[in-house]
Amino acid sequence: MNIKLVKRYTILGILFFLPVAFLLMLYPAKHNYLALDVVNENVQDIKGLSEYDLKDHITVLAFFGKKPLERATAASNLKELIYNKFKGFKHFQIIVFLSPEAKADLPALKREIESHEDLKYWHFVFLDDEQTQQVFDGLRTDLPLDGNLSTARVFIVDGDLNQRGRLDDRTERELELKKPAYDLTSYDCVEVAILKNKMSEDIRVLFTEYRDKRKGKFDSSTRRANDLKGITDEQEN
Repeated sequence: MNIKLVKRYTILGILFFLPVAFLLMLYPAKHNYLALDVVNENVQDIKGLSEYDLKDHITVLAFFGKKPLERATAASNLKELIYNKFKGFKHFQIIVFLSPEAKADLPALKREIESHEDLKYWHFVFLDDEQTQQVFDGLRTDLPLDGNLSTARVFIVDGDLNQRGRLDDRTERELELKKPAYDLTSYDCVEVAILKNKMSEDIRVLFTEYRDKRKGKFDSSTRRANDLKGITDEQEN
């Protein structure tokens, strides 16, 4: 047998299998992160106020009030960075509350956000002032609605009517410096970085939690970050 050929194939084999072996070693590694916090319980369902239901859904709630076109930027960011990413997932929906007097502005708002795509899981609900304030008051937030019953911030509500977010949103640096804790109970749709780096990740964590609950694998304290890559098997066309 040609010794040179043996050495050549041995080296090629090592070069081929070494990266594969390295990836196999990394796969089962535990990269843990905390489950998404429940920041508020018993959020008011809207089944009695509309044809839609928060129960058994993962919902993003938005309040665009009396002048929704003033929230066009927030709506576009929410659509591009959150809705487009999660609209195929089972039980996901976005519900936007508007005042009855805003009906005339709805076609223009839809034109701002549709981009030739359907809004099948994006619902608009018209509530009077008292109803809107009642729903909003049931959410945990430190910022009120403005004079038009509107805000650029949105909220995540799970299928058990719990508001989700972060009880401690400090960065690693802030933790090292022992800065006081602060929460994240709503997400500013004008801030693209918050939608991309925080809200998107938080919704992914929540979907993973629900998938693991169905499979009986849910750990309420920690889970593998790699599991996030598997949630696409829950998508519906």
